[in-house]
Amino acid sequence: MMRGLWSAASGMSAQQMNIDTISNNLANVSTCGYKKSRPSFQDHMYQTLRIAGATTAAGNQIPVGIQIGLGTETVGIQKIFSQGDYRETQNELDWAIEGKGFFKVISSEEEVYIRAGDFKLDSDGYICTSDGDRLQPEVNIPSNAISISVDSGGHLVAFGPDNVEVTSSDVNVYSFANPAGLYSMGRNLYRSTDASGEPIEGMPGVDGLGTIAQGFLEMSNVNVVEEMVAMIIGQRAYESNSKAIQTVDSMLQMANALKR
Repeated sequence: MMRGLWSAASGMSAQQMNIDTISNNLANVSTCGYKKSRPSFQDHMYQTLRIAGATTAAGNQIPVGIQIGLGTETVGIQKIFSQGDYRETQNELDWAIEGKGFFKVISSEEEVYIRAGDFKLDSDGYICTSDGDRLQPEVNIPSNAISISVDSGGHLVAFGPDNVEVTSSDVNVYSFANPAGLYSMGRNLYRSTDASGEPIEGMPGVDGLGTIAQGFLEMSNVNVVEEMVAMIIGQRAYESNSKAIQTVDSMLQMANALKR
């Protein structure tokens, strides 16, 4: 009966992590460029009391063995990099990537990657994130620029008075063989890891990379209805495991009461 206690306890722990993940998804339902997380579970080891296929003393083969499971565990929380919805902003520094890819910025002297394209200008005229992390390669917009244009291929042009071009640059995007292996740093930033592979640099729209849509933002890819359904399932699973613990406890209580 003690196996049942620990198995149910592991189920409650797993469902607690499931609810934690769902809660974080719902908290970021309005976060620009946020990618939802999904936990993965697997069963624990089994206690084997009889091996299937073993031969009995009479020479017969046992068709079905006896294995008792010892619960579950969380083996990973995967980022799902499906496309989020687009919202038109008509802001010339709002850029959405249509397809796969990331922008690269420098944060604390480290190269990191970001999907959110709600950029700003710092005091020196460089394009940066809300935290001041500059877009790479750096793009400087002169103070006399009146408008900025970015085409789908990432070519940026800034125009001054009389519609005269004052600067131009190319905005690159970066992809990974396994984006789910990226390390989430918070603040919409990702760091490459051995699991993600090295970043692959390219021009938007080339070699399968996404294109850039100026004046749009990619919103979170969290589906509120799906998360609420998953929350209900997780809550009921947590409740069921707690009932299993109460049942085992009642059985132990009856066993202890046999001898008075």
